[in-house]
Amino acid sequence: MYVPQHHDESDAGVLRALIQAHPLGTWVTQSDGELLANPIPFLFDPNRGAHGTLAGHVARANPVWHSFSKTISSLVIFQGAQSYITPSWYPSKHLHGKAVPTWNYAVVQAHGLPRAIEDRDWLLHHVTQLTDTHEAGQALPWKVTDAPPDYIDRMLQAIVGIEIPLTRLVGKWKVSQNRPQSDKLGVVAGLLAREDSTATAMAGLVQRYAEQTTPGSTG
Repeated sequence: MYVPQHHDESDAGVLRALIQAHPLGTWVTQSDGELLANPIPFLFDPNRGAHGTLAGHVARANPVWHSFSKTISSLVIFQGAQSYITPSWYPSKHLHGKAVPTWNYAVVQAHGLPRAIEDRDWLLHHVTQLTDTHEAGQALPWKVTDAPPDYIDRMLQAIVGIEIPLTRLVGKWKVSQNRPQSDKLGVVAGLLAREDSTATAMAGLVQRYAEQTTPGSTG
């Protein structure tokens, strides 16, 4: 991934927070001379390994679990806030017209060598933890134990665990850092006027990083 200096985000806490807030990662790996990409909801343990460990699962019917590269690191892409940015929001555009559209986004790319796990106890613990994490906000949280044990056993037999100890995290925050301060404020106002959660999230990032970066190329 091309990351200009003014778009580089290397704060481990910031990168981990994005992964945990946007846990549906795109797992990309090489297999038989081609790239395979699978969307997978991951659990992220920041305390296991130098850069944390990802844990997920795939259907046993998905050939990726036994065909992924055992020698070349996989890539998992986590997409955070993103939004189209119109130059109409820039005060500078109305002064000299020297502005073009762009796209703002925050993304983390995680690298590591995966391993497949078929152990039933590991799988049960994994799906229980995954369920508890994402059911926590429900009025009546569903639990794995709500389903009949024999049914859960059949479901566990139909999946394979994937664990990826991470060797590297790369973050790119493209949030209008290369624009003058007045343009950044114009972007924030324009995004907030959309009144949707995605635009509001990006407005928050532009506002947060407005004073932390210096102008440069658009990347």
